[in-house]
Amino acid sequence: MLEGLMQHDYPLTLQHLLERFRGMNGDGEVVTLTEGGAERATYAEVGERVDRLCRALESLGVGPGDRVATFGWNSQRHLEAYMAAPSMGAVLHTLNIRLFADQLVYVVNHAQDRVVLVDASLVGPLEELAPKLEPVRHYVVMGDGATSLPGAVSYEELLEAQPGGYDYPELDDRQAAGLCYTSGTTGNPKGVLYSHRSNVLHAVTACLADAIGMSRTDRVMPVVPMFHANAWGLPYAAALVGADLVMPTRFMQPESLARLIEQERVTLAGAVPTIWLDLLRYADREGADLSSMRMVVSGGSAVPRSLMEAFEERHRVRIIQAWGMTETSPLGSVARPPRGAEGEEHWAFRATAGRPTPLVEVRIVDDAGDELPWDGQTEGELECRGPWVAREYFGDPAGAEKFHDGWLRTGDVASIDPRGYIRISDRAKDVIKSGGEWISSVILETELMAHPAVAEAAVIAKPDDRWQERPLACVVLEEGAQAEPDELLEHLGGRVATWWRPDAIAYIEEVPKTSVGKFDKKVLRKRLEEGGLEVVELRAPEREPAGSSG
Repeated sequence: MLEGLMQHDYPLTLQHLLERFRGMNGDGEVVTLTEGGAERATYAEVGERVDRLCRALESLGVGPGDRVATFGWNSQRHLEAYMAAPSMGAVLHTLNIRLFADQLVYVVNHAQDRVVLVDASLVGPLEELAPKLEPVRHYVVMGDGATSLPGAVSYEELLEAQPGGYDYPELDDRQAAGLCYTSGTTGNPKGVLYSHRSNVLHAVTACLADAIGMSRTDRVMPVVPMFHANAWGLPYAAALVGADLVMPTRFMQPESLARLIEQERVTLAGAVPTIWLDLLRYADREGADLSSMRMVVSGGSAVPRSLMEAFEERHRVRIIQAWGMTETSPLGSVARPPRGAEGEEHWAFRATAGRPTPLVEVRIVDDAGDELPWDGQTEGELECRGPWVAREYFGDPAGAEKFHDGWLRTGDVASIDPRGYIRISDRAKDVIKSGGEWISSVILETELMAHPAVAEAAVIAKPDDRWQERPLACVVLEEGAQAEPDELLEHLGGRVATWWRPDAIAYIEEVPKTSVGKFDKKVLRKRLEEGGLEVVELRAPEREPAGSSG
């Protein structure tokens, strides 16, 4: 082998992002929304505080590989932890602030967190659980307020006590940098352990024009929580290119977000569809100024086409759908239409999960694990692999079934067309099996939410003696709106196959959400099982599901 004469040993670590962040991008700005207004700091100033935080963590006994947990909102201090813990050789563990108490205790103990950085507004839950958080030695409170946490110290006082500067260690880019636990699994949450290399490559790819396309001229607002899959990599991508960051902290109501966008001239933002649905209603009603926004990245669940069209037509804001998982860091694919696609074809591509980003490979397989063709029709389970895709879970051999021959099993049912566009029809656990054929709950939900009276819709399987399962539509109506069941069925006519149309509808006040804002269908399934849903039965499908005679 003739080896190339390149510097192959150059480490791809987050220290490189930190140096760009504080040096050549030092005039960048991070804005943090507070009750009293907005706090501002340049990236150079934040970099100096990162040095002090590294020294502070060291003074608390944090060493190489130790886990440093955060329990906080999107803020400047959280960003400092993002940069400091990995750069000093420790591991950043972002705790989901919305986990149930038992799950929170499990992940802290499983991760063996030594230090927890907690926002002052969030100390309450930890005060109750502290006796059960056995490995934690120190709590560092970010912000003002009294607390009964054992041995708690003030973040600001801790930093002020440190001298400036820090001698950063030499790191291997394959060593662990971050830890995030999945929230949507059955059983205990599963830990995904990111490396420096995976985070750096993910940040570089996120900035590509066919991905998120972030540049130094952007002002980026991560609404997606920093405890969820590195806030989709937005903070690290911003550090790499020098884009400004606008942090909403806990003020994520539509009015607050609209005001922040207008005042700070946000150009790029990321959040789950429910956030944008709420903001659209507010903007339509109040006439919010969203003119600075060039693009919104949305994912976590299928983005309704009606939502994308409404933002573009009424506010000139483009929503780009992306797909990924905690296990994929999370960016896996982005839905940008091909050259020349116009009209209906353009929107059809926008409604897909998109094409895999560079360096990510995908395939679909059948139940036997055999690869299926990319013909845009054949469906199977979506699998993926790449340099920022997990190969196993942290300290959890029970999760081995999620990995197959070096590929991650996503649990999504999908087809792929010859150009690589992925169309996800459902989660494997949510797909409705009726008369031997699949019905996509995702497509039904998307079409139901295109009705002007429907605010949210979640479709689950209802047991059926004849067909095994039939769709039940759980519908939330817009405030003051009405839509009779027959009207909703009529609306679905021509949009989906006749036999796909729900046999029953339940009007509910709100679709339950997971800790990261996705529809939590297992709660609805349990309510159905326990008789907690008021179900309106509709007429039976006009024809039998295809293939049912077999």
